[in-house]
Amino acid sequence: MDDDLALRRQACFALYAASRAVTDVYRPILDELGLTYPQYLVLLVLWERPDSTVTVKSLGAELELDSGTLSPLLKRLEAAGLVTRQRSARDERSVEVGLTAAGRALRDRVESVPRRVAAATGLTLDELVALRDTLTRITGAIHQQRDPGHQLRKGK
Repeated sequence: MDDDLALRRQACFALYAASRAVTDVYRPILDELGLTYPQYLVLLVLWERPDSTVTVKSLGAELELDSGTLSPLLKRLEAAGLVTRQRSARDERSVEVGLTAAGRALRDRVESVPRRVAAATGLTLDELVALRDTLTRITGAIHQQRDPGHQLRKGK
């Protein structure tokens, strides 16, 4: 009998297991740098704009994290001397986050991380790009179904 409810036939389980496996690869690599995976993601966004600040709100939108999750991450990154947080001069309700010199310098030590993780997957670069693009399409389609204005608000 072809059972559609068999665990190994579920795409959701394959995504869940793969996500955990990839995070497990990141953990020891990032431990060497004193970072957690969510902190690494925050820094990736900030390294795209090393000489400017971003609001906590826009950072949360980009990472799809709420402020309750993001705020403790940012406090730990600030305590580690990697980021600064300050109220916006333009809007007192808004907090801006930027890199410190140490946060910018850390980027050089992290450059090998994507290659090390990619090697652990056993996939070629083309396969990884195709996988990323497929996962991005899945995420976008689900967000669009749940909230038709989601992509418009994110500027995509």
